Amino acid sequence: MSIPKSADAVKLMVSILASNHVRLNLMLRRLETKYGSPDVVGPVLVFHYTDYYAPEMGSALLRRFVSFERLIRPETLPDIKIATNVLEEKTEEHRRKVNLDPGYISAAHLVLATGKGYTHRPYLREGIYADLTLIFRDKTFQALPWTYPDYADPEQIDFFNRIRSRYIVQLRQGAAKGLEESMHDDAAGDPEGEKYISI
Repeated sequence: MSIPKSADAVKLMVSILASNHVRLNLMLRRLETKYGSPDVVGPVLVFHYTDYYAPEMGSALLRRFVSFERLIRPETLPDIKIATNVLEEKTEEHRRKVNLDPGYISAAHLVLATGKGYTHRPYLREGIYADLTLIFRDKTFQALPWTYPDYADPEQIDFFNRIRSRYIVQLRQGAAKGLEESMHDDAAGDPEGEKYISI
């Protein structure tokens, strides 16, 4: 019989899609205020994979991926998706000019949050589903049959691999720190504290 235990903390990542550089940078600052300092920030890219957002946001869209230094609990993903939906609503009175897609990177996969259910999207809670977008195998992230083309792009996968490498370093540092704190706490008679900050 397996004994349930908590999952490792994971690395928050957000895709920012915006109609211009000003809105892109403004949203990056708002996310930083809410989730802490970014640690891996991708270049500004021209978004050309689909015209799905064009009727609402226009056709000349820009995209930027960013990950955050502070690790999160994976079970907080629905809360983050709901919060980023609110941030989107604040950008424009009637129509979005910014689209935010939060997700997380773990050692095993990249998961996105979505409000749309599908066969490969298990339900989480409060109207939010998990989209298993990439899996890590043979030393790299790999696409699945349903992976969005932009997430399957080799250059993007290289970028996600960089974020994962940073995350693995953080996990190792956190484990070492937790061991040191545990040894200190045992001597002091205090229980071990949390290693990571939840959002």
